[in-house]
Amino acid sequence: MELRSTAMELLPLVCLCLLTWSGTTFADGNEPKIISVSEGHDVTLPCSLSSRENIQGKRFDWKKDGQQDVFLYESGDHYNKQLSGQDPQFRGRVSHFEDELKNGNASIIIRHTKLTDSGNYICDFPGRQTSHIQLVVGAAPEPYIRILGETKDGELLQCVVRGASPKPKVEWKDSSGNILPAKDPQVSERGGRYDITLQTTVTETGNYTCVSTQEEINHQIYAETFVSINGGIFNTVTIACVIVIGVLFLLVVVLAVILCRRNNRQRGRY
Repeated sequence: MELRSTAMELLPLVCLCLLTWSGTTFADGNEPKIISVSEGHDVTLPCSLSSRENIQGKRFDWKKDGQQDVFLYESGDHYNKQLSGQDPQFRGRVSHFEDELKNGNASIIIRHTKLTDSGNYICDFPGRQTSHIQLVVGAAPEPYIRILGETKDGELLQCVVRGASPKPKVEWKDSSGNILPAKDPQVSERGGRYDITLQTTVTETGNYTCVSTQEEINHQIYAETFVSINGGIFNTVTIACVIVIGVLFLLVVVLAVILCRRNNRQRGRY
């Protein structure tokens, strides 16, 4: 019984040692580190040997989704120099930090990112350490606003977001930042890109903003417009009416003065 008890007490320690030996690292507990970037921008995927030792004569291997060969470095040779086998998707777009190898830095740069670059990446030092990163590449186009015209309920506004990825949350807001009630959005998807149309009706003159938010890539973009409810026509008509009334009043006054003088002259003759 004592032997069995001792073995049970040592089991967690043995498991810990096995995990330490395997070298598998995650960003937050069991979750991979999440990195987001807008489509077309460059992104750095970090990876360093925990010992910070010189890796110029070592081997490290980057793969995407467990299958695609992203970047391989082996004792000075790599995909951009001698080695072959790199996935065509990454050919000519991936590089490492040559000067940082002496510090154990195996990070890579992916240039001109595409939506298809999104996925799970592994940086592997065979038999020593493995790091996991989730890359999210997003397309974040600016919203396009149209004033569709006046309805019986007010001025109808339309906001269109085309080709966004991941799917954004689109909202209308007034000048105070309050979210406006809107119709159900029209959503279509093609190749992982989303087109979204959102309409709202406003009844007051002011500035209105269409906001597109993509939480996955920590991105928010907006467009703004000014709406004048009956502004132009109302003001023009009002000014015209005031001018006409003023002219008529002036004519009446002038006519009254003329008549008064004529009457006075006629009385003077008699």
